[in-house]
Amino acid sequence: MTTQIAVVGHGDPPPEVARLAEEVGRRLARKGATVVCGGLGGVMEAAARGASRAGGLVVGILPGYDRGKANPFVRVVIPSGLGHARNMLVVAAADAVIALAGSHGTLSEVALGLKHGRPVIGLDAWAEVSGVVRARTPEEVVEIALREAARSTDT
Repeated sequence: MTTQIAVVGHGDPPPEVARLAEEVGRRLARKGATVVCGGLGGVMEAAARGASRAGGLVVGILPGYDRGKANPFVRVVIPSGLGHARNMLVVAAADAVIALAGSHGTLSEVALGLKHGRPVIGLDAWAEVSGVVRARTPEEVVEIALREAARSTDT
């Protein structure tokens, strides 16, 4: 089974955060990981774009029922009809969570990941949240996420 890594973050990020998310998606795909995200815009779309362009698989779990709302880089679209509660599904589908800068929705994914025993790695974000491992670069965050995901699935 492939490693599945959730990438979460702001729906309308500054350009630098979007660039980091795209690089994270690209690096995950090159390492053979499946990217799981909320399927919409912002960090989700940037990570999906990076992964898709690198030949990777992207799963998007949408808040609504309309598959057409998914960003164009998602290959597997799962409409949930759950609104923000779909954040739990994003986390549950992942072996580890990479969190970029975001707001309340991202914080809920960070908290849910920690609550449910998923490794959560923050890329220049969320370091003040107890339990979040800090990373400074896309390369480092992917390395840590894959290592921690392997550890958590081995137990």
